Amino acid sequence: MAVIWGLDLKEIQWAKFKGSYMFNQVYHLRKTKMIVYQMAMILCVVSESVGTAALSDYVDQQDGISTRTNGQAMVENNDIVGIFSYNIFIGIAVATIFGSGFFFDLFWPERTESPGVKLAWKISSVVICFMALADAIALTVIVATRKAYITGVSSAQASALFTANGPPNPVYRHNAYCVASTVILWPGVVASFASTYIMWKSLAHNEKFGPKAAAYRNKEEAFAEISHTKHTDQAPASVPPHNAASEPQTAV
Repeated sequence: MAVIWGLDLKEIQWAKFKGSYMFNQVYHLRKTKMIVYQMAMILCVVSESVGTAALSDYVDQQDGISTRTNGQAMVENNDIVGIFSYNIFIGIAVATIFGSGFFFDLFWPERTESPGVKLAWKISSVVICFMALADAIALTVIVATRKAYITGVSSAQASALFTANGPPNPVYRHNAYCVASTVILWPGVVASFASTYIMWKSLAHNEKFGPKAAAYRNKEEAFAEISHTKHTDQAPASVPPHNAASEPQTAV
């Protein structure tokens, strides 16, 4: 099997997705990483997916109303379109960083990484956390306080156009997709910060002790000591060399 960047691809096995392997206690923080990394990925990606549905509706709202009025009426909802576009990027970025960490730890838990790679893990995780936090704050403010409006026509005509167009609701906080995407994103941000903390702790442990958990290392050391003692006890006793000069002489 091919080896890429020192990683043997034969280690990619479906059997490793079993809970008995994924959540074993052999490696330091193994179970915690497998759970928290997945929480960060899943929550941010779900927020992204729900937000994409809302984004598509608001883009269609722009096109539909503008087309029906021959360009006279212009829908101004670029704030929600812009933040949901950024939310898509955040979902992909979180999944890339912590998804990579998840799969690398699942398939190659004893891999050797250069100092540059370890530094890249640390920097990437911190940067994406603060980017996700900025996303959550901006999305919350926009959904809670803003709404779409129409320029080029009177207020009465704008209201009639929104009604004729149908969903999505011009008031963002009244749109279930917008609210759901925002609510789901916040736990994803918390999980991202938790994942970053766990990643840093794991890297520090690996540099000092290696990837194995302390309890498992103690078992290995105890087993090695028992094996060594058993081998020593079974070794044959040494026989002193025969020395003819030391034997008593018989008188004739």
